[in-house]
Amino acid sequence: MQKLPPLRALQAFEAVARHRSFKAAAAELNVTPTAISHQIRMLEQICGKALLQRRPRPLRLTVAGERLYPALRSGFALFAEAVATVGQPGVARPLRVTSPNAFASRWLVPRLPAWQGLHPEWPLESSGTDRVLDLAAGEADVAIRYARCAPKGLVSAEFARDTFFAVASPVLLARAGREGQATFDIGDLTHIPLIHYEWSSGDPHAPTWAQWFAAAGLVAGDSSARRARHDLSFREELHAIDAVVAGQGVALCSNVVVDGLLRSGALCKAHALGLPGFGFYVAHAAGHPDLAAVESFAGWLLSTAGTPVGEHPA
Repeated sequence: MQKLPPLRALQAFEAVARHRSFKAAAAELNVTPTAISHQIRMLEQICGKALLQRRPRPLRLTVAGERLYPALRSGFALFAEAVATVGQPGVARPLRVTSPNAFASRWLVPRLPAWQGLHPEWPLESSGTDRVLDLAAGEADVAIRYARCAPKGLVSAEFARDTFFAVASPVLLARAGREGQATFDIGDLTHIPLIHYEWSSGDPHAPTWAQWFAAAGLVAGDSSARRARHDLSFREELHAIDAVVAGQGVALCSNVVVDGLLRSGALCKAHALGLPGFGFYVAHAAGHPDLAAVESFAGWLLSTAGTPVGEHPA
């Protein structure tokens, strides 16, 4: 952990910056103005910059002081809020759940009201991120991991495994002259814009259009150069899904992640051919201090998997 300046020096500067007065800051902190001045000079030496412009009056913050003051003001406010919360009986700490961004947005968040209805005693804080958080270090309580095999060093269970299908908007089907038909022919996909997105894990086994065409027994050949001029590429899976919904092209998407869009008719499978994906695992650190909460969430997730939004598990 990075070494911080003494707390008294930070408190002294925050009080002076807020009151714009050494005397008022000293009265608030129950010390002398001389002591306040000493703490601020020590902080300025540590920062290597003047934080206050003392002359001419009135007292003003320097550019460095203007940068530091809001951070200290917010930090001390958070400290005060945390201390107050700790002292309140019956206030539960949120259960922090992390999951891949697209999964969180398209699958998990729509189902959270069901969890909240069953367990109002455990408020939940969802974090959608493609970064793998360290559960052992306490960065989150529960993780939904997307991987080929179960995560090592954690208590985990697989609750879903996906398949990647070419999906499109009915708008695109109509535009391509396929209105009223359920899918494209494979030949259609050689001249319709394909949508790509990056896999944050960089896994070489991740499904790609090249693999899909190979599985279909089709070599793009001369059409690949033309497609490269019309295809769309995104860094974020969510943006790629939005582009498909908007009718901008066809993408290979997880049938788990876009399940709601397929059920609602916003998307449809553009072809029956699918590529095997990976597994979704719910995981937590062994010996978690709030084991009842994490195990309840894991059990709910396992029972909810495969159930459409708004329906109750059988």
